[in-house]
Amino acid sequence: MQGAAFIIWTQLPTNILIKGKKMSSSPVLSYSISQRAVHWLTVLLVLFNFISGSVFEGLKEVRAAGGTPTPDMLLPAQLHAFSGIAILVLLITRLCLRYFQGAPEVPADEPPFFQLVAKLVHGGLYLMLILMPVSGMAKMYGGIDLAGFIHAGPFKLAILVLIALHVAGALVHQFYWKTDVLRRMTRG
Repeated sequence: MQGAAFIIWTQLPTNILIKGKKMSSSPVLSYSISQRAVHWLTVLLVLFNFISGSVFEGLKEVRAAGGTPTPDMLLPAQLHAFSGIAILVLLITRLCLRYFQGAPEVPADEPPFFQLVAKLVHGGLYLMLILMPVSGMAKMYGGIDLAGFIHAGPFKLAILVLIALHVAGALVHQFYWKTDVLRRMTRG
């Protein structure tokens, strides 16, 4: 199998892909429209899920009292779950787009320490955008209470911290270092 993969990889036209990066005579200067659309749609869905996640406390209270949740209570819970699945699909799409279309280089002026922090934050965000939906599905569809606790507790806190660091990094690039990092994900 390894040999077949090697043959397929080496037979790809070198002007299209080399090590997963789009090849051209000029470097990638900003994210593509599709990459930006996936990013901002993910942002909206994550925001929606933070807002709609509070519905689960009401569901817990109703069930603890021996009651049956109303359809009005269940709809936001279902939308929250479907949104989480959509976030997972968007993340996979985002990773594929990044693999095939590439990404802009890190600004040369950025200190090495902050380059490392940026890589760790991005990696952490990608990881949490996988773990949050998976743990939510494990609770909602698998009935695994521990997954629900981790989803609504440590994972939620971790993604909030990572989002805050991500936004802070973008703002530092825009207003302190005066780079084009923010523009690359907004206007292109």
